[in-house]
Amino acid sequence: MFLSAKRKVVDGLNRRYIYGRVPLLHTIIFIIEMAVATRLAAKFNTYYAERPVLTTMVTNAVLGGVADTVAQLITAVKARSAQRISETRDDFMSIEIHDLDKEKPPAVGEIGYYRSSPPPFDFERLTRFMAYGFFMAPVQFQWFGFLSRAFPLTKKHPTTPALKRVVLDQLVMAPIGLACFFTYMTIAEGGGKKALTHKFRDVYLPTLKANFVLWPAVQILNFRVIPIQFQIPFVSSIGIAWTAYLSLTNAAEES
Repeated sequence: MFLSAKRKVVDGLNRRYIYGRVPLLHTIIFIIEMAVATRLAAKFNTYYAERPVLTTMVTNAVLGGVADTVAQLITAVKARSAQRISETRDDFMSIEIHDLDKEKPPAVGEIGYYRSSPPPFDFERLTRFMAYGFFMAPVQFQWFGFLSRAFPLTKKHPTTPALKRVVLDQLVMAPIGLACFFTYMTIAEGGGKKALTHKFRDVYLPTLKANFVLWPAVQILNFRVIPIQFQIPFVSSIGIAWTAYLSLTNAAEES
Protein backbone atom coordinates (compact mmCIF):
# COMPACT_ATOMS: atom_id res chain seq x y z
CA MET A 1 0.00 0.00 0.00
CA PHE A 2 2.84 2.37 0.88
CA LEU A 3 4.64 1.59 -2.38
CA SER A 4 1.44 2.18 -4.32
CA ALA A 5 0.91 5.56 -2.67
CA LYS A 6 4.56 6.45 -3.26
CA ARG A 7 4.26 5.50 -6.93
CA LYS A 8 1.16 7.66 -7.31
CA VAL A 9 2.96 10.66 -5.77
CA VAL A 10 5.97 10.19 -8.03
CA ASP A 11 3.76 9.76 -11.10
CA GLY A 12 1.86 12.90 -10.17
CA LEU A 13 5.06 14.91 -9.79
CA ASN A 14 6.36 13.55 -13.11
CA ARG A 15 3.31 15.04 -14.84
CA ARG A 16 3.74 18.50 -13.35
CA TYR A 17 5.83 21.25 -14.93
CA ILE A 18 7.11 24.68 -13.98
CA TYR A 19 5.88 27.22 -16.53
CA GLY A 20 4.75 24.26 -18.60
CA ARG A 21 8.32 23.37 -19.60
CA VAL A 22 10.58 22.39 -16.68
CA PRO A 23 9.64 19.09 -14.97
CA LEU A 24 8.84 19.62 -11.28
CA LEU A 25 10.26 16.33 -9.97
CA HIS A 26 13.59 16.82 -11.73
CA THR A 27 13.81 20.32 -10.28
CA ILE A 28 13.04 19.16 -6.73
CA ILE A 29 15.72 16.46 -6.88
CA PHE A 30 18.24 18.93 -8.31
CA ILE A 31 17.57 21.43 -5.49
CA ILE A 32 17.98 18.69 -2.85
CA GLU A 33 21.28 17.56 -4.39
CA MET A 34 22.59 21.12 -4.55
CA ALA A 35 21.66 21.66 -0.90
CA VAL A 36 23.64 18.54 0.06
CA ALA A 37 26.57 19.64 -2.13
CA THR A 38 26.55 23.09 -0.50
CA ARG A 39 26.61 21.50 2.95
CA LEU A 40 29.54 19.29 1.94
CA ALA A 41 31.42 22.28 0.54
CA ALA A 42 30.95 24.24 3.76
CA LYS A 43 32.28 21.40 5.93
CA PHE A 44 34.66 19.80 3.45
CA ASN A 45 37.94 20.65 5.22
CA THR A 46 36.64 19.29 8.52
CA TYR A 47 35.31 16.07 7.00
CA TYR A 48 38.43 15.60 4.86
CA ALA A 49 40.77 15.99 7.84
CA GLU A 50 38.91 13.23 9.69
CA ARG A 51 38.13 10.81 6.84
CA PRO A 52 39.69 11.86 3.53
CA VAL A 53 38.74 8.83 1.43
CA LEU A 54 35.13 8.59 2.66
CA THR A 55 34.67 12.34 2.24
CA THR A 56 35.93 12.10 -1.31
CA MET A 57 33.63 9.17 -2.03
CA VAL A 58 30.52 10.93 -0.73
CA THR A 59 31.42 14.15 -2.54
CA ASN A 60 31.97 12.25 -5.78
CA ALA A 61 28.64 10.46 -5.40
CA VAL A 62 26.71 13.68 -4.79
CA LEU A 63 28.32 15.50 -7.71
CA GLY A 64 27.75 12.48 -9.95
CA GLY A 65 24.08 12.58 -8.96
CA VAL A 66 23.91 16.29 -9.77
CA ALA A 67 25.43 15.63 -13.19
CA ASP A 68 22.97 12.87 -14.07
CA THR A 69 20.04 14.94 -12.81
CA VAL A 70 21.15 17.79 -15.07
CA ALA A 71 21.35 15.34 -17.98
CA GLN A 72 17.87 13.97 -17.26
CA LEU A 73 16.56 17.52 -16.88
CA ILE A 74 17.96 18.50 -20.29
CA THR A 75 16.39 15.43 -21.88
CA ALA A 76 13.02 16.07 -20.24
CA VAL A 77 12.94 19.76 -21.23
CA LYS A 78 13.76 18.85 -24.85
CA ALA A 79 11.08 16.15 -24.88
CA ARG A 80 8.55 18.52 -23.34
CA SER A 81 9.28 21.16 -25.97
CA ALA A 82 8.86 18.56 -28.72
CA GLN A 83 5.59 17.46 -27.12
CA ARG A 84 4.24 21.02 -27.01
CA ILE A 85 5.13 21.54 -30.67
CA SER A 86 3.42 18.25 -31.54
CA GLU A 87 0.32 19.23 -29.57
CA THR A 88 0.19 22.61 -31.32
CA ARG A 89 0.37 20.92 -34.72
CA ASP A 90 -2.27 18.39 -33.70
CA ASP A 91 -4.59 21.17 -32.50
CA PHE A 92 -4.11 23.04 -35.77
CA MET A 93 -4.78 19.89 -37.82
CA SER A 94 -7.82 19.06 -35.69
CA ILE A 95 -9.27 22.53 -36.34
CA GLU A 96 -8.72 22.12 -40.08
CA ILE A 97 -10.34 18.68 -40.10
CA HIS A 98 -13.22 20.04 -38.05
CA ASP A 99 -13.73 22.89 -40.51
CA LEU A 100 -13.64 20.56 -43.49
CA ASP A 101 -15.68 17.67 -42.19
CA LYS A 102 -17.83 19.54 -39.67
CA GLU A 103 -17.14 16.77 -37.18
CA LYS A 104 -15.82 16.77 -33.62
CA PRO A 105 -11.96 16.71 -33.50
CA PRO A 106 -10.45 13.39 -32.40
CA ALA A 107 -10.31 12.92 -28.65
CA VAL A 108 -7.26 12.02 -26.64
CA GLY A 109 -6.15 8.51 -27.45
CA GLU A 110 -8.06 8.33 -30.73
CA ILE A 111 -6.44 8.09 -34.16
CA GLY A 112 -5.30 11.53 -35.19
CA TYR A 113 -4.22 12.64 -31.74
CA TYR A 114 -0.58 11.98 -30.91
CA ARG A 115 0.93 12.64 -27.50
CA SER A 116 4.50 11.69 -26.62
CA SER A 117 5.09 12.01 -22.90
CA PRO A 118 8.50 13.23 -21.73
CA PRO A 119 10.50 10.53 -19.92
CA PRO A 120 9.86 10.32 -16.16
CA PHE A 121 12.74 10.77 -13.75
CA ASP A 122 14.88 7.62 -13.75
CA PHE A 123 15.90 6.90 -10.15
CA GLU A 124 17.74 3.71 -11.11
CA ARG A 125 19.90 5.64 -13.55
CA LEU A 126 20.62 8.24 -10.86
CA THR A 127 21.63 5.49 -8.45
CA ARG A 128 23.98 3.97 -11.02
CA PHE A 129 25.79 7.27 -11.52
CA MET A 130 26.05 7.99 -7.82
CA ALA A 131 27.36 4.49 -7.15
CA TYR A 132 29.95 4.84 -9.92
CA GLY A 133 31.20 8.14 -8.49
CA PHE A 134 31.26 6.66 -4.99
CA PHE A 135 33.30 3.57 -5.85
CA MET A 136 35.66 5.30 -8.30
CA ALA A 137 36.68 7.93 -5.73
CA PRO A 138 39.24 5.71 -3.91
CA VAL A 139 40.90 4.93 -7.25
CA GLN A 140 41.10 8.64 -8.07
CA PHE A 141 42.35 9.37 -4.56
CA GLN A 142 45.23 6.91 -4.91
CA TRP A 143 45.99 8.03 -8.46
CA PHE A 144 46.22 11.72 -7.59
CA GLY A 145 48.35 10.84 -4.59
CA PHE A 146 50.70 8.85 -6.83
CA LEU A 147 50.98 11.75 -9.32
CA SER A 148 51.76 14.23 -6.55
CA ARG A 149 54.51 11.97 -5.19
CA ALA A 150 55.93 11.05 -8.60
CA PHE A 151 56.01 14.63 -9.89
CA PRO A 152 56.26 17.01 -6.91
CA LEU A 153 55.83 20.70 -7.64
CA THR A 154 58.77 22.95 -6.79
CA LYS A 155 58.99 26.72 -6.49
CA LYS A 156 61.60 26.91 -9.25
CA HIS A 157 59.89 24.56 -11.71
CA PRO A 158 56.18 24.19 -10.90
CA THR A 159 54.93 23.97 -14.48
CA THR A 160 56.97 21.03 -15.79
CA PRO A 161 55.84 18.53 -13.11
CA ALA A 162 52.23 19.67 -13.62
CA LEU A 163 52.51 19.02 -17.35
CA LYS A 164 54.00 15.58 -16.67
CA ARG A 165 51.04 14.80 -14.40
CA VAL A 166 48.61 15.87 -17.12
CA VAL A 167 50.32 13.79 -19.81
CA LEU A 168 50.38 10.66 -17.66
CA ASP A 169 46.83 11.24 -16.48
CA GLN A 170 45.49 11.62 -20.01
CA LEU A 171 47.45 8.74 -21.51
CA VAL A 172 46.80 6.27 -18.70
CA MET A 173 43.86 7.18 -16.48
CA ALA A 174 41.57 8.77 -19.07
CA PRO A 175 41.30 5.70 -21.37
CA ILE A 176 41.05 3.33 -18.41
CA GLY A 177 38.49 5.51 -16.64
CA LEU A 178 36.23 5.73 -19.69
CA ALA A 179 36.53 1.98 -20.24
CA CYS A 180 35.51 1.39 -16.61
CA PHE A 181 32.60 3.82 -16.96
CA PHE A 182 31.07 2.24 -20.05
CA THR A 183 31.70 -1.28 -18.76
CA TYR A 184 30.09 -0.53 -15.42
CA MET A 185 27.08 1.24 -16.94
CA THR A 186 26.46 -1.51 -19.49
CA ILE A 187 26.59 -4.27 -16.87
CA ALA A 188 24.49 -2.25 -14.39
CA GLU A 189 21.87 -1.71 -17.10
CA GLY A 190 21.67 -5.46 -17.67
CA GLY A 191 23.63 -5.51 -20.92
CA GLY A 192 25.83 -8.39 -21.93
CA LYS A 193 28.94 -8.87 -23.99
CA LYS A 194 27.18 -7.87 -27.21
CA ALA A 195 25.87 -4.61 -25.75
CA LEU A 196 29.31 -3.81 -24.35
CA THR A 197 30.93 -4.46 -27.73
CA HIS A 198 28.45 -2.13 -29.43
CA LYS A 199 29.03 0.58 -26.86
CA PHE A 200 32.81 0.48 -27.24
CA ARG A 201 32.48 0.41 -31.00
CA ASP A 202 30.02 3.30 -31.27
CA VAL A 203 30.76 5.73 -28.43
CA TYR A 204 34.08 4.97 -26.73
CA LEU A 205 36.46 6.58 -29.23
CA PRO A 206 34.30 9.70 -29.87
CA THR A 207 34.02 10.18 -26.11
CA LEU A 208 37.76 9.71 -25.62
CA LYS A 209 38.41 12.35 -28.31
CA ALA A 210 36.04 14.74 -26.52
CA ASN A 211 37.93 13.99 -23.30
CA PHE A 212 41.21 15.07 -24.90
CA VAL A 213 39.62 18.37 -25.93
CA LEU A 214 38.35 19.30 -22.45
CA TRP A 215 40.44 17.69 -19.74
CA PRO A 216 44.09 18.59 -20.45
CA ALA A 217 43.38 22.29 -19.81
CA VAL A 218 41.32 21.47 -16.71
CA GLN A 219 43.98 19.17 -15.31
CA ILE A 220 46.79 21.68 -15.88
CA LEU A 221 44.88 24.13 -13.71
CA ASN A 222 44.05 21.36 -11.25
CA PHE A 223 47.60 20.07 -10.77
CA ARG A 224 49.23 23.49 -10.97
CA VAL A 225 46.99 25.54 -8.65
CA ILE A 226 44.52 23.41 -6.66
CA PRO A 227 45.68 21.87 -3.32
CA ILE A 228 45.67 18.08 -3.36
CA GLN A 229 42.70 17.70 -0.98
CA PHE A 230 40.56 19.76 -3.35
CA GLN A 231 41.73 18.18 -6.60
CA ILE A 232 39.12 15.42 -6.80
CA PRO A 233 36.21 17.71 -5.76
CA PHE A 234 37.45 20.28 -8.28
CA VAL A 235 37.55 17.65 -11.03
CA SER A 236 34.12 16.38 -9.98
CA SER A 237 32.69 19.91 -9.98
CA ILE A 238 34.03 20.66 -13.45
CA GLY A 239 33.01 17.13 -14.32
CA ILE A 240 29.32 17.89 -13.72
CA ALA A 241 29.09 19.06 -17.32
CA TRP A 242 31.32 16.20 -18.48
CA THR A 243 29.36 13.56 -16.57
CA ALA A 244 26.12 15.05 -17.89
CA TYR A 245 27.59 14.62 -21.37
CA LEU A 246 28.52 11.01 -20.55
CA SER A 247 25.04 10.40 -19.16
CA LEU A 248 23.41 11.75 -22.31
CA THR A 249 25.81 9.75 -24.50
CA ASN A 250 25.25 6.56 -22.54
CA ALA A 251 21.46 7.04 -22.53
CA ALA A 252 21.41 7.74 -26.26
CA GLU A 253 23.40 4.59 -26.97
CA GLU A 254 21.14 2.61 -24.63
CA SER A 255 18.08 3.87 -26.51
